[in-house]
Amino acid sequence: MRARTLRRLAVAGATALVLLIGAGVAGLHAAGRHPVAAGRTDSDKPGKELAAAAIDRAQRRLRLVPGDYATWAALGSAYLERARVTADPGWYPKAEGALRRSLELHGTDNAAALTGLGALANARHDFAGAAGWARQALAIDTYSADAYGVLTDALTQLGDAAGATDAVQHMLDLRPGLASLTRASYDQEQHGRTAEAESLMTQALRAATDPADAAFCRYQLGELAWQDGRLTDADAQYAAGLSADPGYLPLREGRAKAAAAAGQTDGALAGYAELTRVYPSPAYFLEYADLLRANGRAAEADEQVTLAGAAQQLFTANGGLDDLTGSAVALAQGRPAEAVRLASQEWQRRHFADVADALAWALHADGQDAAALDYARQAGALGAHNVRYAFHLGMIERALGMHTGSRTRAVAS
Repeated sequence: MRARTLRRLAVAGATALVLLIGAGVAGLHAAGRHPVAAGRTDSDKPGKELAAAAIDRAQRRLRLVPGDYATWAALGSAYLERARVTADPGWYPKAEGALRRSLELHGTDNAAALTGLGALANARHDFAGAAGWARQALAIDTYSADAYGVLTDALTQLGDAAGATDAVQHMLDLRPGLASLTRASYDQEQHGRTAEAESLMTQALRAATDPADAAFCRYQLGELAWQDGRLTDADAQYAAGLSADPGYLPLREGRAKAAAAAGQTDGALAGYAELTRVYPSPAYFLEYADLLRANGRAAEADEQVTLAGAAQQLFTANGGLDDLTGSAVALAQGRPAEAVRLASQEWQRRHFADVADALAWALHADGQDAAALDYARQAGALGAHNVRYAFHLGMIERALGMHTGSRTRAVAS
């Protein structure tokens, strides 16, 4: 039964690959949907150099005034930024050390350090911890838009949709700018309000003064179009984003999957090869593996899956919590029972839609379609227009003998 299920998955995955690839492999992109988490690369010299300069300034200041708690907090945030632009979680322990040193020096009303620890916890996918740090910061400074941003991100990932909406509204009220508008857009997207999400992201784009921020907004507008099936519009947004900032790597992922959608397989494969070379993200490795496998290059696909597992292990070795990626890797390696175990562990920590979808798909791969159905329905409960959720639900319903042929054909077409 399990072997038949895996063969069915392989066929279905190839059929729907064009839309599903890059739709967020097992939801692995979801934690980075705002400018603070906008991924760049070590080869992006401006981003890398800005982070290095911020670290250098803080370190020089601390050599002169080692008791400056505010600069310790700033140094911690600079280390976290360095981790972001290099995709190197090895900077997380440094960030934590600096932020905790700030609290040791001044633990009474140090909202900046608490907010920084919350941002670090979000980066490590400790979303419950991040919410706790953000609430501590807000108890000190009820007007901290940054703390509300950390809280919004954490509650979104924890599946507290009402709490996330409330937090982002507070952020909008306090600082109606790029960071709050992009979060508000994602909140609307999660509820299936695509037009409202696009309107807010367009406002954010108008507010963007830095090329990197403009590129981020273009990428998110492209993703909204992609999920809505407007592939030409999506590619136009990705291309416009690259014109604004060629170093913003998610746009390259967008263009690669757009090339695959247009039947430009060689270009798509080359795009993913370059992307994974410069930015070792587990999600990108897995997307590349999907495309390779769909084109009969199984051995190369297996190599990419191995690299995804190595990147995930590096993340967890530096304090990250990421059974969602672990589940995706296990599924790609043909170990559905392990994928179910890991996705179940992630679900115990947070009831986010992407986790429900990943657990449903793992259960389906393991031949447990009756159990999978409930989680697949939970994934779409808020109404998000997500092609992956729809495809997975349709395949599970079909496996159960339910009459959903029109749904699965629509998703795969």
